[in-house]
Amino acid sequence: MENQKNKHSYLHGLIDGSTVRFIIVGLINTLVGSGTMFILYNALHCGYWFSTAMNYVVGSIVSYFLNKYFTFKSNKKSGREIVRFIVNISICYLVAYGLAKPLVKLVLSGAGEKVRGNAAMLVGMVLFVGMNYIGQKFFVFKKDSDSENEGKDSNE
Repeated sequence: MENQKNKHSYLHGLIDGSTVRFIIVGLINTLVGSGTMFILYNALHCGYWFSTAMNYVVGSIVSYFLNKYFTFKSNKKSGREIVRFIVNISICYLVAYGLAKPLVKLVLSGAGEKVRGNAAMLVGMVLFVGMNYIGQKFFVFKKDSDSENEGKDSNE
């Protein structure tokens, strides 16, 4: 019974109101970022890494401000938060897209390069979203007792 209670508590910490807001912000970022990525890759014939990187450069700027103020309601004025955001985005990007390309190449070995490139971008997007939410919630915009107490003091 205790183990089930701990599981529920863990899930409640992971899935809450910020999850819904993160999904809304994600939809906006997906439209902006993936639109940029697929236009660069397909219409402008830019390479895989450049196109996917531009997706996250453009999307990350939008994402930072929307997630900071709307999703996680962070009022910190912290350069440390920006550094954590950049580190999180960078790690998620490299891991997600670094895994996606060889995985898709293995699964779709008979497909053409353009098909595999587009499929890898989609797989990378899915991997990135999951890792990014966890990183932003528990690393970038985490609520710690010190920052919550600081916020209370400044409002009084």
